[in-house]
Amino acid sequence: MAQDLTPKYTVPGIEREAAGRLIGLLRLRLHALNDLHLTLKHVHWNVVGPHFIAVHEMIDPQVDRVRDMADDVAERIAALGGIAQGTPGALVDERTWDDYSIGRADAIAHLGALDLVYTGVIEAVRAAIKEAGDIDTATEDLLIEQLRDLEQFQWFVRAHLESVGGTLATGQARTEEEAAAKAAELG
Repeated sequence: MAQDLTPKYTVPGIEREAAGRLIGLLRLRLHALNDLHLTLKHVHWNVVGPHFIAVHEMIDPQVDRVRDMADDVAERIAALGGIAQGTPGALVDERTWDDYSIGRADAIAHLGALDLVYTGVIEAVRAAIKEAGDIDTATEDLLIEQLRDLEQFQWFVRAHLESVGGTLATGQARTEEEAAAKAAELG
């Protein structure tokens, strides 16, 4: 049974029912960003090997920006009249993806898995942009801004996985474990 997220009030120019759809959409983005923040910190804490310091230091600014993105999404939910449900239980109950599966591993292996994580997040943001654009340009604009940063972060990750010829070491990997194993062959 789907939860009714229709607010009692919302911003001028948006119908309450439409705001409820936006709140539902943003709620999943909030969960995804909170999950990404924790995943990035997990990678930061569990990366090892010769590329340790480069990856360790590359991840921290991403963590900070993703936390800011989550805050922006939560504040947009509140502005629309909704509740920004940021608890771990809500995240786990409502997410549509599996938990990050790589523990302590070589830096390049983590980057291979992280590339797949970013792909999933970016694809979901693109779908949310399309849906939000039909209802509210301000929410659409917020998501577009975040998309640019997420794509840049994935580019940073992929730069470690790309050959001079432009091929990604992770190839057509479908799971984090598979991507990590393929990427580790580079290391």
